[in-house]
Amino acid sequence: MKQWSVLFVSGALLALAAMPAPAHHGVSNWDLNKDITLTGTLTGVELVNPHAWLKLEAKGPDGTVGAWRCEMRSASSLRRSGWTPELFKAGLAVTVTGSPERFKAHQCYLSTIRFADGSSMDRYGQRQLAAASGAASVSRRALRTADGHPNLAGDWAAEQRVMTDPRGQNGTLVSLTEARTLKPGEVPAGQRAFPGARGTPESLAADPIKAAWDRPIPVTLTEAGRKALQRFDPASRDNPRLRCEPTNILFDWTFDSVVNRITQTPDRVTMNYGHMDLPRVIHLDGKAPPRGAATRAGYSVGRWDGDVLVVETSGFLPGVLNADARVLHGSGLKVVERFELDASGTRLTRRYEAADPDFFADRWRGEDVVFPAEVSYSPYRCKDPGGAPAKAARTGGR
Repeated sequence: MKQWSVLFVSGALLALAAMPAPAHHGVSNWDLNKDITLTGTLTGVELVNPHAWLKLEAKGPDGTVGAWRCEMRSASSLRRSGWTPELFKAGLAVTVTGSPERFKAHQCYLSTIRFADGSSMDRYGQRQLAAASGAASVSRRALRTADGHPNLAGDWAAEQRVMTDPRGQNGTLVSLTEARTLKPGEVPAGQRAFPGARGTPESLAADPIKAAWDRPIPVTLTEAGRKALQRFDPASRDNPRLRCEPTNILFDWTFDSVVNRITQTPDRVTMNYGHMDLPRVIHLDGKAPPRGAATRAGYSVGRWDGDVLVVETSGFLPGVLNADARVLHGSGLKVVERFELDASGTRLTRRYEAADPDFFADRWRGEDVVFPAEVSYSPYRCKDPGGAPAKAARTGGR
């Protein structure tokens, strides 16, 4: 096995993101200021979301042999990076370097894995895929539907974001395109190191998670919004991600660079989000939304403004607009999105605006970009930190 090369991403461009950079490896209790080395034998791999786990019987820092679990990136991210279960066959001799969990014994944050043949892979390493299907799928897909509208159907994903340090201990999150231009661990001008990265104030704090969340809110809140925020703990099960539940139609679209699937007919556009399997329907028949139960995806009504799909969504369950930015919303949330496909059919831009008269004193605005995915959509297979599988939730759009 040779050292892995960088994965070519079809149509890879620097994705625009108005939301704060999502925490791929998460601000957690990993002590990235410390290094540990584990030498032993693989006993299995658990490719689940939000984080995959490598299992091994290994000699720890104290010289004793025991069962260890080492956290990797999400299964969705690993799949896009070319990682497969076949690479981690039980019985393989390996050496893992990483960082220890502050409070849990025999757990590590995997930075690098080295095999007996001398080959190695870093946490954010990109394995060359046998074929990039994204470019081929674009060439096969008509750019317009039979009724003349832009054809949005297909599997889409934001460009992957990786730490500038391939081991995931230093630096900050950037797109794959930008990472190729930076030195390992470099922090681009005007940016700051990822909270919790080695040497950051958060990593040195007594409570690194709390320190990482102590930052300004990117939207002006009403009194009700401020009171709700005071009760919200994003590092607890208040955060829907920690319950294996969707967050919101805005946040989940690009979080962790998941692969989403769009299907399209003259009457509706159906979106299957790759994060937490959030289903969503955009109705194009011009009918007013019916009265019914609120859901996490809300009720979306769309119309074509030339070649731009304009979508208005309401009927949300109260919840979290963006857990990483600590922005909550009530049942009065209304979202307007504008989806626009470029002339080549390889860049789908979404611009959005969210208003909530109960929680926001102003509006949340932003945009994001997705490209044809190099791997196909697949179920998220979430498993929460406590080990429980995902539970059914009232999430679907009507």
